[in-house]
Amino acid sequence: MDFTFTEEHLAAVEAAEAVFSAVAPDGVPSPAMTTGAVAKEFDRRLWGRLADSDLLGLVLPAEHGGAGLDPIALCLVLRESAKVLARVPLLETGAVAMAVARYGSAGLRDEVLPRVGRGELVLTAGAGGRTGHDPAELAVTADRPAGPSGGWVLDGVQTAVPWAQCADRIAVPAHTEDGRAVIALVPNARDGLVLAEQVSTSGERLAEVRLECVRIEDRDLIDDERAWEWLRGLLATGTCALALGLGERVLAMTGEYTGKREQFGFPVATFQAVAVQAADRYIDLRAMEATLWQAAWRISTGSGGALPPAGDIAVAKIWASEGVRRVVQTAQHLHGGFGADVDYPLHRYHAWAKQLELSLGPAAAHEEALGDLLAAHPLG
Repeated sequence: MDFTFTEEHLAAVEAAEAVFSAVAPDGVPSPAMTTGAVAKEFDRRLWGRLADSDLLGLVLPAEHGGAGLDPIALCLVLRESAKVLARVPLLETGAVAMAVARYGSAGLRDEVLPRVGRGELVLTAGAGGRTGHDPAELAVTADRPAGPSGGWVLDGVQTAVPWAQCADRIAVPAHTEDGRAVIALVPNARDGLVLAEQVSTSGERLAEVRLECVRIEDRDLIDDERAWEWLRGLLATGTCALALGLGERVLAMTGEYTGKREQFGFPVATFQAVAVQAADRYIDLRAMEATLWQAAWRISTGSGGALPPAGDIAVAKIWASEGVRRVVQTAQHLHGGFGADVDYPLHRYHAWAKQLELSLGPAAAHEEALGDLLAAHPLG
């Protein structure tokens, strides 16, 4: 295990910082003051700048116009994006594109990947299943119809799919008659595909994706049994990266505020009670960081360990889910009433943090999953 970033990783961070430096976290109406979604679209102008900076092709293979970097690079860029609450489907597009590059057919790779790198094709993924709690691949069936036409027919539901209304293709996990997990890349405009409007805690559009006898071609289905587990792990790890970036920005905001806010003639940051709370949250962030890079490293390298990569991902999710909640709660407390002012961006970070926490799921569930892995793989 080596957490030293390569020159390519550091260059990606530098490019991301340059692009995201122009993004204002309050560029759309406040979710606290808006009924429904804060906007119909994601930030298309920012998406274009990401494409122009080659950040959308960062993790694509070189033969498809990309830089050929790994999931660690994606997580580094996601970390920067969360600091400004960037409203772009970077996680979903990047993760699905990497799954296509790794497990998709040659025809699917040639069709999808170059367009992703140019910013012409937006991808998203359903990972919530029918309710948000059950395994996503069990919520949709993938069957081969009888007759010579070939292809697959999909039936089922995926809830809370981000950016689904704006995406060109939706990666839908499903299961076949013999129980195999597969991934279908479903074009947005397809007969039988219905998108029911949902809204996230952060005010962004989600969709309940309903599939009623939706037909897709053979090449649009990734039938490698390893593909969905790998994509699911990358989506979870990327969400942890978003939580880390958001938490780091919130703690920085808290430091800036408490360093200027005075009581009894002294900055409140000099009070022991304030300093101790901020220090505890700093420790949370460092734990979130260490467990994130451990999980990203396992996904990127495929290196072996005492537990499968799912164990490292579970640990990262435990820290990210609990840590991001504690960071924003402490920030609100130390800001006092100012933290709830809708003209100040902290409440937006709080709403995004709650959405990330909900997306990751409760820490107790991940602790139980980790326990099951430990029981199945006794440590020698």
